Amino acid sequence: MVMVPKFIILLYIFLSLGLNPSRAQTWIQAALFTHLICAFANINASSYQLSVSSSDDQHFSTFTNTVKQKNPSVTTLLSIGGGSANHSVIVSMVSNSSHRKSFIDSSIKTARLYGFQGLDFSWGSANTSSDMSNMATLFQEWQAAIDSETGQSKLILTAAVPYSQYSESSTYPIDSLRTNLNWLHVNAFDLYMPKWQNFTRAHAALYDPTRNRNTDFGIESWINGGLPANKLVLGLPLYGYAWTLVNPRDNTIGAPASGPAISKSGQISYKDIRNYIQSYGATLVYNATFVVNYCTVGTTWIGFDDVEVVKVKVSFAKERKLLGYFVWQVPYDDNWLLSQTAVDVNGENGTEKKGRLSLTIILIPVIGILILIGALKYYIRRTKNKKKDTEYKAKNSKSKANLMTKAGDFNNNAPNLMDYRFSDIEVATNRFSFENKLGEGGYGPVYKGKLSYSSYLM
Repeated sequence: MVMVPKFIILLYIFLSLGLNPSRAQTWIQAALFTHLICAFANINASSYQLSVSSSDDQHFSTFTNTVKQKNPSVTTLLSIGGGSANHSVIVSMVSNSSHRKSFIDSSIKTARLYGFQGLDFSWGSANTSSDMSNMATLFQEWQAAIDSETGQSKLILTAAVPYSQYSESSTYPIDSLRTNLNWLHVNAFDLYMPKWQNFTRAHAALYDPTRNRNTDFGIESWINGGLPANKLVLGLPLYGYAWTLVNPRDNTIGAPASGPAISKSGQISYKDIRNYIQSYGATLVYNATFVVNYCTVGTTWIGFDDVEVVKVKVSFAKERKLLGYFVWQVPYDDNWLLSQTAVDVNGENGTEKKGRLSLTIILIPVIGILILIGALKYYIRRTKNKKKDTEYKAKNSKSKANLMTKAGDFNNNAPNLMDYRFSDIEVATNRFSFENKLGEGGYGPVYKGKLSYSSYLM
């Protein structure tokens, strides 16, 4: 299978929802993610080939090249299907061998044409045992077709799945998923919605002491079913749901409700939730039992994931040794707040865990030059004065000691040198972005940056 980073960070971008497609590609902060998934391509109802609308074609065709200008190392995937996909067309495609071949061949051709490095299959309505059996066959044949390609880098193959391995009437084909897919995107959200439940609930609860419908249970079901943890990518929703309370005084989780609030479905983006809280002065509550935030304004109750929740969930993913996390979807974020929070939590277990770092690390190449100069002087002296070898060795030893003292004591030799936290450096350099890179030094890349108080780093 294709090798992937130890901990991947994915972003789903639905070009036709909430964001002008022509702006989306340049607006995305690609440096925050290791992978970007462009959604969605459809399946033609008669030919069963991959179908991209004429309005989306120009955006899909330029997506990879555009986002790689901001992050050359980012990997792009094209997602097929989604919640609005025609279920009957997918069922017809997966249940017929010639239909599957048409779909598979066209998907690979489209990925190569548009420069995508992988394909993602999102069939959330799969439910019956027949659906699962045909899905297993599809993935087997799809991976075989990818393996048969020559002369090109191997395409990644992934799929979006529900929070657990169990559908309403069947079980997902774990053996095929494990063997043929690089990883799975676990949609650990929409577990409860106000149009279906007449009580408030955390739609993406990490835990639930009363029911099995929660992220922790779902992840365990996949792992216990035989899927390795490092093939699971946890979904983080950038939106919440609003319920209408029956009694505004009864406003805890599980309170009686009469249906959606604010919108027809009750769904509300994170940035709109933030604006709502600010406009109405709502008090934000964090519930550690379910791991969810909620607020109440009159009879309106909103449950969602705020900063505290994202921190806990990313830590959960790392502790369970999952492959990574993905966010759905980026236009719902508020100035990249939750996306950045997730990246920061991931960093705390990496380089940032080491604590304070000084900008003196940039001066390390200078130390190397000083040491080389000292070594050169030593060689010349030794060549010219072999008879006084002992004397010069002693002098050189003293010279080296002085040199190391000078090189190591930055506070004495550079009285104006300032210390900064690693997080400060990250912000100043836009997370070590490609645009801020000056070049390569003797000990690695060198970046420029600007602090919030106008001091420049270099």
